[in-house]
Amino acid sequence: MPTSKLKRAARVILVGAPGVGKGTQAERMLKRFPQLSAVSSGDLLRSSVRERTPIGLQAEKTMKSGNLVPDDMILRLILGELKRKSWLPQTTSLTDAFPPTLSPSPDASFILDGFPRTSAQAARLDALVPVNLVVSLYTPPDIIVARIADRWVHAPSGRVYNTGFNKPQVPGKDDVTGEPLVKREDDDEQTWRVRLRKFEETSAPLLEHYDKKGVLWRVEGNSSDEISPKLFGEFEKRFA
Repeated sequence: MPTSKLKRAARVILVGAPGVGKGTQAERMLKRFPQLSAVSSGDLLRSSVRERTPIGLQAEKTMKSGNLVPDDMILRLILGELKRKSWLPQTTSLTDAFPPTLSPSPDASFILDGFPRTSAQAARLDALVPVNLVVSLYTPPDIIVARIADRWVHAPSGRVYNTGFNKPQVPGKDDVTGEPLVKREDDDEQTWRVRLRKFEETSAPLLEHYDKKGVLWRVEGNSSDEISPKLFGEFEKRFA
C-alpha cells in the first residue's frame, strides 16, 4: 500500500456501528499515513491495570464492583498518553480553565479509539483535545447482518473468516492449525439487529454534537474495500 505524508496534525475519531469495519479502517489508515498513531482508551486502561498504576488500581477496583470506569479516569489516561508523547504541555490537567495547546506537528496525529461514546463525553473531551475530524462510517444494517451470518472464527486464536469474501482454504477449518471453525454465540440475526438499533440511538446525539462543531464527515459503503478509497481521499484533501 502506498503511503502519504501529512502536512498538518490530524486528530481523528472514527464512529461506526458494530460490524461496520471500524478496526479495519483504522488499521488501513495507520498503514497509509505512517505519522498517525492509535490512541485507544481500552488499551490504555488495560495497560494501567496490568502495570498496577494508581489509576489502574482505581479502575480495577471500580470494575470489580461491577461499575463503569468514570469518564474522568478515561480522560486522565488519554491526557497522560498525550503528555507522554510530548503532544501536550506536561503541566496540563483536567481542571485547567482553558483548553491546552496541542502540538501542531503532523507527527502528533492520532486516531482516538473507544472514547467518546456519548455527547456528554464528547463535550468533556472538547476541553482537552480539539478533534478536527470525526468520520461516521455507515454500512446498511441488512448488509452488516448478512456479513455476520457468513462469519466463522477460530476460537483459540481469534482468527476470523467469512464465507462471502475471506474464505478458509478448507471449508470449516482454520488455515493455520486445521482445527474446526465455530460460530460466536452472539452472532445471530436478532442479537445483531438489537445491537445496531441501540448503536443508532446512542450515536445520534454524539454525531449531532460533532456536526454542530463542523468536523463531522459521513462515508457510506457496503464493504471496507468500498469505504477505504473514499476515506483516504477525504483525509488527504484535509491533511496531506
